Amino acid sequence: MALDELKSAVPDYAKDLRLNLGSVIGNSDLPQQQLWGTVLACAIASRSPKVLRELEPEAKANLSAEAYTAAKSAAAIMAMNNVFYRTRHLLSDPEYGTLRAGLRMNVIGNPGVEKVDFELWSLAVSAINGCGQCLDSHEQVLRKADVSRETIQEAVKIAAVIQAVGVTLDSEAVLSA
Repeated sequence: MALDELKSAVPDYAKDLRLNLGSVIGNSDLPQQQLWGTVLACAIASRSPKVLRELEPEAKANLSAEAYTAAKSAAAIMAMNNVFYRTRHLLSDPEYGTLRAGLRMNVIGNPGVEKVDFELWSLAVSAINGCGQCLDSHEQVLRKADVSRETIQEAVKIAAVIQAVGVTLDSEAVLSA
């Protein structure tokens, strides 16, 4: 199993990450589509080749073709939106907030899966990319759809652990080269 291989690659100094990786994925209460879509979108967002290589096959095996594509779409569109909206929010000139974005985001309106799943994946990617405005927006949509805070936190925990594992393994690869 790729998850076990990924856990075994985590160095002893990051044992907490190894344990957390096993628990946030292996013991998650999320439905399979929400879980593995979150895992795939976050593995992509982590930008870690090793994390993506190890987690993608299991995600693909646990997702329909439509959900697999939608999770990749969530990572892709959030890569753009998180930079755009985070920058707009951080600029001190409020006039930027009044300007038309002019960026295509059609996949958000028609992701090919349940809107709640896509929003959850987008929220998790936004956590990795650090866009507070996007986090607030996706959290509000999820809460209006009666998604519990516990479910939202579960996705954020997956994002946090996958990102941390990616940073750790990529750092180790550089240091051992």
